[in-house]
Amino acid sequence: MDLLNKLVVAVVQMMPRSMVWVFSKKYIAGKTLDDAVRVVKQLNKKNIYATIDVLGEAIQNKEEAVAAKNECLKVLNAIEEHKLLANLSLKPTQLGLSIGEEFAYQQISEVLKKANDMKNFVRLDMEDSSYTDATINLYKRLISDFDNVGIVLQAYLKRTFNDAVILNKLSTNYRLCKGIYVESPTIAYKDRQVIRDNYLKVLEFILKSGNYVGIATHDEYLIDKTYRLIKELNIPVDKFEFQMLLGVREDLRDKINADGYKIRIYVPFGVHWYKYSVRRLKENPSIAGHIFKNIFSINK
Repeated sequence: MDLLNKLVVAVVQMMPRSMVWVFSKKYIAGKTLDDAVRVVKQLNKKNIYATIDVLGEAIQNKEEAVAAKNECLKVLNAIEEHKLLANLSLKPTQLGLSIGEEFAYQQISEVLKKANDMKNFVRLDMEDSSYTDATINLYKRLISDFDNVGIVLQAYLKRTFNDAVILNKLSTNYRLCKGIYVESPTIAYKDRQVIRDNYLKVLEFILKSGNYVGIATHDEYLIDKTYRLIKELNIPVDKFEFQMLLGVREDLRDKINADGYKIRIYVPFGVHWYKYSVRRLKENPSIAGHIFKNIFSINK
């Protein structure tokens, strides 16, 4: 089955983009900010929160980075205008980290200032390991000037627990995920259970510290363990939330919501949807088998 799914992934990448969109639209709000607003409103009606992301990363010129920053500012305006239960997520390389740390700092500072004026929050997404140190350094600088910024840690990296030890001293607001980029076994765990164990180790450390954490996972094993951990440690409900991707494990999303825990959905949108879609598919080939079913049933 794994081989078949991987074969489908390869075939999908050769398809016209219009056909790829058939399965992508489940995981992406759409190509415009209006699409994202519509999806977030639907989530909010169920008392589900959102974090909105303008798709795009690894920008190499300042003009595009400034344009990306302006899109982020528009997102904040839309959240305010429509009174959405939502915040903003952004990738540092999208706002210029690959161009220069000072440039990225100025760009993101502008976004944070606007968010702060609106009493909103911005999350710095974590990218591949070549940017881990730069992203953490950028966060340390930003958190000294703003208190409405958070960061992401990836449990599959061997360094992550040590990063949490350092970041905890800054009263860091975290999103903890497993990690999605393909990394060398010299720096990243590859065994599924080892990654799970490290996730729980880091999570327990953060929870005991009293820092806020977004528990980002679709893994029922981790969610069950987290439920137990929260109860054992008697963690207040205002010190954590669960987080998931749009269109993934909606049954589990609704269960967490029904159990009375805050849950936030990552809502991506934008013209750069194709690259994101292919990456999502490579990360989770098990969804590939459903693609052709969707394609052939679209007109039924």
